[in-house]
Amino acid sequence: MRTAPRRKQPRGSEADPQVEESMAAVARVESSGWSQIDDELSGSGSAVLKGILSPQQCAELARMFGNDRTFRSHIVMAKHGFGRGEYKYFSYPLPDLVQGLRAVLYEKLACIANRWNEAMGGAVRYPAKHRDFLRRCHEAGQERPTPLLLQYGEGDYNCLHQDLYGEHVFPIQAAVLLSEPGRDFTGGEFVLMEQRPRMQSRAEVVPLRQGDAVAFAVHHRPVRGSRGFYRVNLRHGVSRVRSGQRHTLGIIFHDAK
Repeated sequence: MRTAPRRKQPRGSEADPQVEESMAAVARVESSGWSQIDDELSGSGSAVLKGILSPQQCAELARMFGNDRTFRSHIVMAKHGFGRGEYKYFSYPLPDLVQGLRAVLYEKLACIANRWNEAMGGAVRYPAKHRDFLRRCHEAGQERPTPLLLQYGEGDYNCLHQDLYGEHVFPIQAAVLLSEPGRDFTGGEFVLMEQRPRMQSRAEVVPLRQGDAVAFAVHHRPVRGSRGFYRVNLRHGVSRVRSGQRHTLGIIFHDAK
């Protein structure tokens, strides 16, 4: 049985700046208005967590894109028909900041995910701790980490899609915008597309600033109708970048085969 490796912390009296930065981001996530986030996720399929990363943290993460040793794979989107741009999947062990965000976001979202599955008649329930959910993934052969960095330049875009990597899927994921709209890039809006049964598709653009995160449904979410709950299908993408360069941190909670 494999679990996600942990980074060893140095001994000594001096605090590790990377650990301190991770702890600060975790604290910002924990202090977000989770009652409102719950309402927005359940009402529209997405919710914004404002300013969970500082500009310095955003810049440090974006600079990691040039360090291939941090990643397990590099995808050029045009080669696969995914759009234009590129992204890289982190390797284990994850950077402290990414690991900290992944763990705390999962813990905050697990109760919402369980309520969604119950409403949709699903039997799967998610444990309170992310490490226990990862153990479930790894036992099923889903052992490759899925957090990723995405980079878009002028003319790049991401086609509407769903991030499904195997049998075990956590129904909510998150993306953190690392660049500042209007300064670093123009265009490049985060887009959600929702398809309800026997209805026209509904598109929604989610406005973000640097350091903001958006939590959103991976593929399905429950909607209350006149006869109880029914499920709707969601996909997400990024509109065409008009100028500049856009970086994003993607946080997916299930691992991949």
